[in-house]
Amino acid sequence: MSDSRDSQRSGPAPSWWSRPADPAPSAPADGPAPQAPSSEADSATRPGPGEQDAAPGPRYDPWADRPLHVVDHGHARHAPGIWRLVVFGSVIALLAGGLGGYLGILAERRAGTRLELPQSAVDHKDRAPESVAGIAATALPGVVTLHVSGGGSGGGGTGTGFVLDDQGHILTNNHVVADAKNITVTFSTGESVAAELVGRDGGYDLAVVKVSGVRGLRPLALGNSENVRVGDPVVAIGAPFDLSNTVTAGIISATGRPITAGGDKGDGSDISYVDALQTDAPINPGNSGGPLLDSRAHVIGINSAIRGADKSDDGDSTRQSGSIGLGFAIPVNQGKRVAEELIRTGRATHPVIGVTLDMQYRGDGARVDSKGEDGKPSVVADGPGARAGIKAADVITKVDGVRVHGGDELIIKIRAHRPGDRLTLTVLRDGTERTLEVQLGSASGS
Repeated sequence: MSDSRDSQRSGPAPSWWSRPADPAPSAPADGPAPQAPSSEADSATRPGPGEQDAAPGPRYDPWADRPLHVVDHGHARHAPGIWRLVVFGSVIALLAGGLGGYLGILAERRAGTRLELPQSAVDHKDRAPESVAGIAATALPGVVTLHVSGGGSGGGGTGTGFVLDDQGHILTNNHVVADAKNITVTFSTGESVAAELVGRDGGYDLAVVKVSGVRGLRPLALGNSENVRVGDPVVAIGAPFDLSNTVTAGIISATGRPITAGGDKGDGSDISYVDALQTDAPINPGNSGGPLLDSRAHVIGINSAIRGADKSDDGDSTRQSGSIGLGFAIPVNQGKRVAEELIRTGRATHPVIGVTLDMQYRGDGARVDSKGEDGKPSVVADGPGARAGIKAADVITKVDGVRVHGGDELIIKIRAHRPGDRLTLTVLRDGTERTLEVQLGSASGS
């Protein structure tokens, strides 16, 4: 054999086709290791000089127990442990509980927004005519709110009035419109129109204004103040503090209550003398001129004055504004007569007895002064008082059997009547009482 064959036989077998699973045969001690016979196939599979394997990794071994191209079945799967099942179940339970709670809250909120409490149905029935609501429903269309400006003080004010007739005449208080240049009347519907002054009288604290071009006026029915009794229920309507169409209720607390109001001018020309109806129906500034109504929605008085609570402010005694249950109204009988005269002539007449009173007298009754104005006699010659027999220094103690306690009360009792009415006066002269009959005269008012 050639040297090359001996070299091949003496060299180790290439590792790429060896069978590592079979143990190599032991070589004889005294000779060379046996060499596997070669063949043409062997030479064909051997790499040539300088050749390298095309790719790393194990080579194909035809004598291997199994082929090289086996299928990779992945890692062996194991059955899940109990603890994994417990954790999984707990997570599911928490998620289910949270979702259920959220849905419950959402359902409760939705149910809350749709909650409807029991409620009575709408009642369209009218109230009884004699109830406060029934009286208000009847009277409110005929009550107005007055706003004035341009008065003597240069400011404005608010008051109330009510419709007298279809011609647009409205009755209110004199102190509401006194010296006003601009008067606006607002009806309960909210419609406002300008008004003009027809006439006014400071002695009675009454005035009449008129609106024009207004349709559908609702005059209020006039009652009779002679029928009023203490304890009768009454309703007052007005605009206290400019709150229009305010309704309050109460009773007649007293009748024939002599009051005076005004006197801001100092000369007495603005003092009003009223034989008033007293009521505890709440009346406040702005109610002035509004109607005082009976249970039939008839006007029995014109709200005119209130008594405020006394208060002490740094030692000064002042009045606190606001109702304390002492309201006063001009009786409608007196208001009717004055309104008729104001509409007819623009002025009102005052009943008089033709005497000058001593307003400084502090005794009981009304004392006839010893002298009149400008040194004239205190008893007008051929006047009502002179014809009845009244003399200077007489003290008048009663009018028609009702005691009077001062000059103001005597004036009030006289002005509660009409000119031409006959009165019975009780006179104290030289310590002796005597009764005199007098027929009231007439004087023009302011």
